[in-house]
Amino acid sequence: MGVVVAVTFSLDSQLVASGSGDTTVRLWDIKTGAARHTLKGHTDWVRTVAFSPDGQLVASGSDDETIGLWDREDSCIRSGDKTIRLWDAKTGAARHTLEGHTSWVRTVAFSLDGQLVASGSDDTTIRLWDAKTGAARHMLEGHTSWVLAVAFSPDGQLGHTNSVWTVAFSPDGQLVASGSGDKTIRLWDAKTGAARHTLEGHTSWVRTVAFSLDGQLVASGSGDKTIRLWDAKTDNFNTSP
Repeated sequence: MGVVVAVTFSLDSQLVASGSGDTTVRLWDIKTGAARHTLKGHTDWVRTVAFSPDGQLVASGSDDETIGLWDREDSCIRSGDKTIRLWDAKTGAARHTLEGHTSWVRTVAFSLDGQLVASGSDDTTIRLWDAKTGAARHMLEGHTSWVLAVAFSPDGQLGHTNSVWTVAFSPDGQLVASGSGDKTIRLWDAKTGAARHTLEGHTSWVRTVAFSLDGQLVASGSGDKTIRLWDAKTDNFNTSP
């Protein structure tokens, strides 16, 4: 496995999907740490991965300028071009093309109500889009370098961004996890901004973090080519697939 730059939990918290510099998407069994499937088809780094709500499909985005849709049995269903696109998960048809960024798009996220899409780019901006129409809502400026991660709070009122590497809200909106080039994951109180825990164990930069749906676990992926699972409440290290 290559450098891990994306991780996400399935909604049933049974699987973790990861994207890597080795051009693959991998599905991991959380209980055993074993790899269930290796999804091959991309020709460059896989930068982002996501499960469909029913857990049957996995979407991936790559530096090869394609988006892949996969079923959980190792089959590639659709691929698209280098723009931001909204896709129908059942049919694979493109719904909208979101245009406006002037450089590579590094990250995207949906609000939990499905009304908005946030995107971050090498053009140093974050953009908010109407998910139904594809229309641009707002452009957020202020960063002086690449925007590598965006996330919505569970109530949809906050969009948290971090140009270090990665951020994620816990499902209850109480915690924010961030991953950094200092090789650590940090857990923060979302209301006060106070640091709760520092999770140490990776031996290279942390590129991606995600909470399980019940908020009990944090998954992290790193340049050390490992995925680690952490107890979000006690900061104990659990396992490394």
